Amino acid sequence: MRFQSRSWCCLAALALLPFSSALGQEILRDIHPSRDASRASIRVYAGDRSPYRIPADFTGKFAEHLYYNIVNGMDAQILRNPTFAEFPFSTGRMNPDGIVEFETGHDAIARRVRELATSWGWPKSSLDGLVAARADGLACFWSRLGSRHDVVVSPDAAAYGGRAQRVQVARAGEGIVQWTYLPLHRVRQYNYEFFGRSPDLNALTISLTAPGETSPCAASKITGLSPHWRKLAGTLQVPDGLPTAEAYELTLSCGAPGQFVIGHLFLYPADAIHGADPDIIRLLRASRLPLLRWPGGNFVSGYHWEDGVGPVERRPTRPNYAWGQVEPNLFGTDEYIEFCRAVGCEPMICVNAGSGTPAEAARWVQYCNGPVTSPMGALRAANGHPEPYHVRRWEVGNELWGRWQFYWTTARGYVDRYKQFSAAMLKADSSVELLACGAPVFWGRQWNDTLIAGLGASLQTITDHPLIGGDVFSDTDPLDVYRDFMAVPEVLESKWSALRDSMLRAGIENPHLAVTELQMFAHIAGGRHSSTTARLTYRNLVQPATLAEGLYDVLIYHAAARLTPFVELVTHSAVVNHGGGLRKEHERVYANPCYYAQAAFAAFAGATPVRTVLQTAIEYAPGVLPQLRDVTRHASYSAVDALAAIAKDGSLLLSIVDRGPSRPIHLSIALDGFSADNAAQLRTLHADVPWAANSLQHPDAVVPVDSIVPVRNGKIEFDLRPYSVLCLRVPHSPSGKAR
Repeated sequence: MRFQSRSWCCLAALALLPFSSALGQEILRDIHPSRDASRASIRVYAGDRSPYRIPADFTGKFAEHLYYNIVNGMDAQILRNPTFAEFPFSTGRMNPDGIVEFETGHDAIARRVRELATSWGWPKSSLDGLVAARADGLACFWSRLGSRHDVVVSPDAAAYGGRAQRVQVARAGEGIVQWTYLPLHRVRQYNYEFFGRSPDLNALTISLTAPGETSPCAASKITGLSPHWRKLAGTLQVPDGLPTAEAYELTLSCGAPGQFVIGHLFLYPADAIHGADPDIIRLLRASRLPLLRWPGGNFVSGYHWEDGVGPVERRPTRPNYAWGQVEPNLFGTDEYIEFCRAVGCEPMICVNAGSGTPAEAARWVQYCNGPVTSPMGALRAANGHPEPYHVRRWEVGNELWGRWQFYWTTARGYVDRYKQFSAAMLKADSSVELLACGAPVFWGRQWNDTLIAGLGASLQTITDHPLIGGDVFSDTDPLDVYRDFMAVPEVLESKWSALRDSMLRAGIENPHLAVTELQMFAHIAGGRHSSTTARLTYRNLVQPATLAEGLYDVLIYHAAARLTPFVELVTHSAVVNHGGGLRKEHERVYANPCYYAQAAFAAFAGATPVRTVLQTAIEYAPGVLPQLRDVTRHASYSAVDALAAIAKDGSLLLSIVDRGPSRPIHLSIALDGFSADNAAQLRTLHADVPWAANSLQHPDAVVPVDSIVPVRNGKIEFDLRPYSVLCLRVPHSPSGKAR
């Protein structure tokens, strides 16, 4: 039996066609089932080329203001709750309008404070003080330096509205304190910024104390306080020879009895790049990140961009209505653009089409792209950025089909909203490309059909968020969860193809799909099975931090490449501390396995796909993931998948995934129509189990290994191990002979 799957398309083609390299017909990936599971082969027809190139934007990322993705993540500012805000905690429930409900009970809030401080590695001895101080009116995650009677705390009004903190001390040397980790592995100097006032003090002292010590290792006088609000800055220099991986105590104290009111206290490492973490920028640059989506995600449906521009002391701290906690608005539009420029990637903004208005979105477009003679262009220039940002792609809302979305809507409601938003945004800049909010293709056909019918030719790009998985019971075989995920890319490819055909039939001449969120999304269902019977735990569940995410993502890149030019971009979730990508713990940054897989696939940007024929064993999905049960039960997929392409420099690239969970496979590759050098470079990402992951203690547990493999008479042979993703580069040899 012969399996065929679609690859790139002629826009008029609506059915599978025989292979032809002529423009206007589809090229197929052929799969021939093999009865010998220990062997597989790939034949590459280098002369049979697609008329299209692989987009550079398949390996994009997504950043959202969710917990510690941006705040205390991409943003280099170190302290927790530096704007002394009221700090709401999510109950995990939404009201009927899609707004998160916050905890109100003292015991529940105290528990959450303890949980977070513990997760950050703060001393257990600090927990009672944190809870007691918050109950008395001190901002969350700050403690007293001194007794309750000597250090009196209360809320106050900030200079430009919102909450500030009043601290009144009875003795010299008293004040407030917070535990914090420092990136001492790379930098010893830290810059602070204090914004506040005092009716009776002219100076404060800020200091850092090393763990186990009683005297500060670094201190600085904050002088120039007055009854009026002032912004004061300075540096702290930590000496060499002190612990680098333990929490330090930061204190803000008075030299005499008195009081002060503080609006914010920031602490940045001196090597921050426009306020961003340099380790994160370095890793993203190394991965050749092409595109970064921001600021959400669910967060964007309650985000008002004007809160995040201008002097930081004037920016309000708001509740995060999607996730709980707060949004201090330190990382706004200007910081985002600076971040993209430092990384070398293109920006893509998702606008608030939930609680936002078309006029607000239009102002945002003008702020980014308008000349200095326009009202918002003039505001951008006043904020220090006279040149337009030229943001090309704009997504009109996020997941507005979901009842967890702030001011969610119906399909017809979104058609109405899109028309209003697009008219206003295109009036601000007619050159921008707009992305309409599609529903997931696994279940959202009615929503998508309504958009296609209601928007017609004005709909050029529709989005998809394949966040697939759901709750799995703990008696499930961990490898069955893995097998189900390995079937997803084939199902997505088929459903994306059907969506493309629907758009073509509706008269949309050049339809596109943007996958703007992507990651594994399985969780363990609680309460049904006892721990003594559990086979599935969070240690062996395949999820975004594990190697399986890397295999999964590359398989979806393969599917997207076979549907080029319909699929134009993928922004994977997410950059830091959410989904797969990078992790930042104790101010140390390390990479998930999927980071390495995505970085390797970035070599395919701009390459021209060529025809492949695979002979490989066939695997079957057991259908244990509830969201996939109806579509993946007994769904088949090849144990080995491959994508071949000719790079811009003439090299032949092969992306290969061994997703079969059984045994090693001997792979033979035959090159047809390609004159190869006598050696090829191979990069392999592999582990013994698909749930292998990196950690702060073992950041290099799963990393790629480079090797050289010989090319003899147009053939390459080597062994594949299960759970591996490989990138093979075969240099072109002009003097050689093509087979």
